[in-house]
Amino acid sequence: MFDESARVLVIDPGTTSTKFGVFTRAGEELARTIRHGDEELERFRGRPMLERLDYRAELVKRALEEAGYSESGKGEERFVAVAGRGGLLPPMACGAYLVDEAMMAELRRARLGEHASNLGAALALSFARAAEVNAYIVDPPTVDEWEPCARFTGSPLVERVCIGHALNTRAVAQRYAREQGRAYGDLRLIVIHMGSGVTVSAHRGGKTIDSNTIEEGPFGPDRTGALPVRGLVKLCFSGRMTQAELDRHLFGDGGLFAYLGTRDLIEVERRIGDGDREAAAVLEAMVYQVAKEAGAMAAVLQGNVDAVLVTGGMAHCERVLQLLRPQINWIAPVTVYPGEDELRALAEGVFRVLDGEEEARRMCADPAATTA
Repeated sequence: MFDESARVLVIDPGTTSTKFGVFTRAGEELARTIRHGDEELERFRGRPMLERLDYRAELVKRALEEAGYSESGKGEERFVAVAGRGGLLPPMACGAYLVDEAMMAELRRARLGEHASNLGAALALSFARAAEVNAYIVDPPTVDEWEPCARFTGSPLVERVCIGHALNTRAVAQRYAREQGRAYGDLRLIVIHMGSGVTVSAHRGGKTIDSNTIEEGPFGPDRTGALPVRGLVKLCFSGRMTQAELDRHLFGDGGLFAYLGTRDLIEVERRIGDGDREAAAVLEAMVYQVAKEAGAMAAVLQGNVDAVLVTGGMAHCERVLQLLRPQINWIAPVTVYPGEDELRALAEGVFRVLDGEEEARRMCADPAATTA
């Protein structure tokens, strides 16, 4: 058992930033965000995500040193564990997982795609080795608790794959449950995560039973969301884009960016304030699609919903909330948790393991056999 001063280092890599923090059981001791500019993004464009490991690790190391820490801890006290945001791994149960060679091999293969979150386990392992402790991930994006009926698409050749913002949506749902003095498993919730991507999920019995995926649902700051199938097929065979260019359009250059040339919601708000009708129409359309997805999740829960929780970076935007609330408050009372408290969620997941409340899982060589 570790004492109250025990420190956990947590790292959350995103497309345009790397967030990291140091936590004790009392809460946040340090939190920093390192921004990655266009020069870095262009330098690594088209290359495997894990090639950015050394570059980002060095930035985190320097930032830790500037804050009075070393890469292994503070003074003679080493970090007791390191956690990173989970990446695009095979379907997994919720919980904390030890980072091991089987997980790293899967991330190197990147069979589900290249994504910044794939760096989380690698960064955690790098700093854990310096501190001579274990590295973990918690609630990776591929946590899959869907019911069987949620997997059907209409074609036996294609199955829906569960990928979303599991870490933040589960953490927010559990936080709401604590505030209400109720068990998470007793609540029926819709959680709307609006960040660089949008995940709208239905929670029942302590599980996420359905949600849109990164390939579906509303468009976001730089993702297209769902597209009309025949239109997408025509685009694929039009010769206008290579496969790599089309993938980039869908997952990086779509959404607000495709329409307005910016991913920055503050810039979009500025344009609207200056009378830009196109910016206003695009933002309203994005929120409209988010509300439609919330209505779909209400149907999944048969109209019996205790609360709708709104979270993610876009939840800081009052204009977005003003547009969204009237379209969803008929479902259930709306509670807003602005931002993405994923650093705290990572730390809490690791402390549950360290305190013996949960057992760390391992990703088996056969992903279908992943067990506790």
